[in-house]
Amino acid sequence: LSLVLQEPFLFPGTVIENVAAGGPAVSAALSAVGVDRFAREWGEGMATDVGERGVRLSTGQRQMVSFARALAREPRILLLDEATSSVDPVTEGRIREALAEILPGRTALVVAHRLSTVLSADRIIVMHKGKVRESGTHAELMAAGGIYRRLYALQFEKSG
Repeated sequence: LSLVLQEPFLFPGTVIENVAAGGPAVSAALSAVGVDRFAREWGEGMATDVGERGVRLSTGQRQMVSFARALAREPRILLLDEATSSVDPVTEGRIREALAEILPGRTALVVAHRLSTVLSADRIIVMHKGKVRESGTHAELMAAGGIYRRLYALQFEKSG
């Protein structure tokens, strides 16, 4: 089981130490999430000191390192709690690509207000006021025309 939270927690130390704390599949995790690409821009690469709680990295970079650490465990179950809510669209896209690569054969429970995070999910559960109101794929929920469809319109369809 691995967990990625909205506010990523990093340990004091280097990028590689933070990811290695996750488990044995470090290289694959770094590559899947793209940490290896952006770390090349830093003078010390993977040996870059992230500072206390990752203060030397941007929010998106901290989130990418947190994702890499979670994936390094090669979890059967991955819990994502608003894990892309504080990253820019480019970083979110990289994370979605990485998840598309590593999720087959795994179970992921994704808590998200940003619907772009769940568009390709096998099953989306819509909660409203603490109760399950709808369930289905993106296409099924769009066709139903309920809460999910209204949320989608608010987030994706620009008026005027």
